[in-house]
Formats: sequence, C-alpha cells, structure tokens
Amino acid sequence: MEEREVSVSMELIKDYEFKVTFDEKLADLLMDEPPPLGSGGGPNASKVLSAAVGNCLTASLLFCLRKIRLEPTALKTTVTTKLIRNEQGRIRIGASHVAITLGFDPAGRDRLRRCNDLFEDYCVVTQSVRSGIPVSVAVQDERGELIYDSRERLEKS
Repeated sequence: MEEREVSVSMELIKDYEFKVTFDEKLADLLMDEPPPLGSGGGPNASKVLSAAVGNCLTASLLFCLRKIRLEPTALKTTVTTKLIRNEQGRIRIGASHVAITLGFDPAGRDRLRRCNDLFEDYCVVTQSVRSGIPVSVAVQDERGELIYDSRERLEKS
C-alpha cells in the first residue's frame, strides 16, 4: 500500500485567526471562527472541510469526464453541511450534501454513466470523511434534471 503525507502548518495571528501555510508554493489561507468567538475574517474548519469534500468530488468528476472526452460546458458545486448538537450539547458535523450542476453536450449523455459509477470512489477526501459523516451527492444538468444521486446507489447496496 502506497503512503504519502500531506502537511500544513498553522500560526495564530490574533484572537481566533490562524494563518495556514501549505507544504507547497501555495498562497497562505486565513482561517477564523465566526462571531462571537472570532471576527469571521476567513472560513472556519467546518467550511474548509465542506470545501474540501466538494472540491475533491468535483475534481474527481472532472477527471472522469475528461477521460471519456466529455468536456463540461459548466461545472458548479454547492456543499450544504448540517451542524448538529450531540448528546453532550457540543456542535458536530451531522451530514453534508453535495450538489453538482454539470453542463455538457447532450450527445455524450450515454458516456456519462461510466463516470457516475466511478467518480465518488476516487475522491480521497469524501470517502475518508464518510467513515464518520454521511455525505450524499447529486449531479444535475443545467436544466435541473437529475443525472446521478448517490442515495439511490447507497440504497441498492
């Protein structure tokens, strides 16, 4: 089994603001808690996790689309994450739903089925997060027609 490491470092700036530095030549990221703890000057960890799940799934879908030579004309993702309180009253991430809107040449619709069966399995972040947090995924075209719904897939297994 192949192993790699990803490393980030964080440094407190003030209050609840942290500068996040990545191990590559990437721009730093400012993270902050929303009021009343912080000033909301950047995303908090829940939002960054939601972005990571959405980005990983969207990039995985895009990779598959390009492999089958179906270049999207539009690709937009929205991640909605529910925050809940556990039995001890502490806030936890309860679930996330990823909605992907995909524009594509309708002539390629049959080839798209291949990606529906694969892209989630190749998303490192989502499959890891799913070990503890339910994540559902839906892909629709620009007209709003549902192309894929992971809940249907999960019900069959």
